[in-house]
Amino acid sequence: MKTKTNRAPAGETLLRPRDAAVQLQISYPTIKQWIYHRKLKAVKTPGGHYRIPQSEIDRLLYRTRGRNEGERRVTYQRISGRNQLVGRVVDVRVSGLMAQVTLSVGGQLITSLITSGAVREMHLKKGQTAAALIKATEVMIIRV
Repeated sequence: MKTKTNRAPAGETLLRPRDAAVQLQISYPTIKQWIYHRKLKAVKTPGGHYRIPQSEIDRLLYRTRGRNEGERRVTYQRISGRNQLVGRVVDVRVSGLMAQVTLSVGGQLITSLITSGAVREMHLKKGQTAAALIKATEVMIIRV
């Protein structure tokens, strides 16, 4: 079966299907099926291997994490907030007692100011998966 592939934007990170599956917390065969059925855009290398742009993972990340509400609530069972947006950490800036953490959720950026101690405790780093917990005027970060 021929699969149409698009070019990735210049400078964008391309992931192997296994790495994409790990980020999305789905199986490798599922990733392959998504590529074949064009649910997931992929780039084909000159050697015939598929690579998935990070933007595609970001687009699907929230959808796959929130797909089964029961499973998601078990993960965060000790948190009463319902507005949890799962995304990828794109920036962590620590300065003194405070830190600025920016998440990419479905292509949108969410920034939270938290303590630098919280960043160290959660071991937050660029590229990790995390959730923004939004409660009234506050945005909290949860490492997932």
